[in-house]
Amino acid sequence: MSDSPLTDREELILQAVVQQYITNAEPVGSRAIVKRFDLDISPATVRNVMADLEESGYIHQLHTSSGRVPTDQGYRYYVDYLMRVQEVTLTEKAHIEHDLNKQLNNADTILKQTSNLLALITRQTGIVEIPNANVATIHRIELMPLGNEQLAMLVADNYGRVQTILLPWTNTLASDGLIHLNNFLNEHLKGTSIDALSSSISDKLQQFLDDQRKLAELSLNILSQIPQSGGQLYLNGATQLFEQPEFHDVDKAREVFGLLEERERVAELLRSGTIRNLDTSRIMIGSEDLKNGLDEISVVSAPYKIHDKTVGMIGVLGPRRMPYSKLTGIVEYTASKLGSMLTKLSR
Repeated sequence: MSDSPLTDREELILQAVVQQYITNAEPVGSRAIVKRFDLDISPATVRNVMADLEESGYIHQLHTSSGRVPTDQGYRYYVDYLMRVQEVTLTEKAHIEHDLNKQLNNADTILKQTSNLLALITRQTGIVEIPNANVATIHRIELMPLGNEQLAMLVADNYGRVQTILLPWTNTLASDGLIHLNNFLNEHLKGTSIDALSSSISDKLQQFLDDQRKLAELSLNILSQIPQSGGQLYLNGATQLFEQPEFHDVDKAREVFGLLEERERVAELLRSGTIRNLDTSRIMIGSEDLKNGLDEISVVSAPYKIHDKTVGMIGVLGPRRMPYSKLTGIVEYTASKLGSMLTKLSR
């Protein structure tokens, strides 16, 4: 590209180093590049270009007699300037659509299956972020007392999901009081977004009189105890990281698996990274994630939308030496299909 700091030949050699290293996980030498990519230049010329790339920080040599491997700067240049997103194959498209279409009745099942599909197709860790609470709206609420000190509230939303929330409860109602409370909640909260339940009742509180006001105050007390959710996601294929040479080191593997246990941190990784194109995929490479400090991993992610509104992210997590071109295409396509299915389900 005209605004890039590398010459055409340097770009050619850098691209060859990245692609060869992604494929073989071995340092790349000049002769291997000439042979593998059938270049019309000598190994000596390639070595000179590689020396320039190393001096500029795009590749580095592990030791004196070894070939070169890409640095994070080299990967970033490749992703931003040289990579062409690989089109998803017809077989992969059919696999994704077939497996997701089987789960059309329930949003949670679709989200979970999407995570599993990403892991299966990419051989990386598949991650799907659950939509925020401001996306789903109430379809039905059911209250069930569990003894005299606990209440189970079943919340069904417009995506067919049913969530059970356990709350502390002191039963001071008459025998049919819970029925009236249940009816009150459904009458006034149907169609309200889940994160706005308390505020919806609070805004209407002054409008209620007598018994209705008592039910509103009791409802507000119950709803205010619902815990706020964050960083909720489905994650599959974590054990596949053991198959990668980078994670044969026990300490490195332990670091990554420790990260995967902290779901809010994983959700942040999905949202981080440099955006390739507006509203499409983003890629986070190794040391670019300063907050989590795990140099060995990269994440390819993309947003999915419901009714043209971005509601969550999906992606794959794996080693820095991941096939970005192929994974970007798969993640973008899967995000598009997931959004389409959830949009249909919510109508």
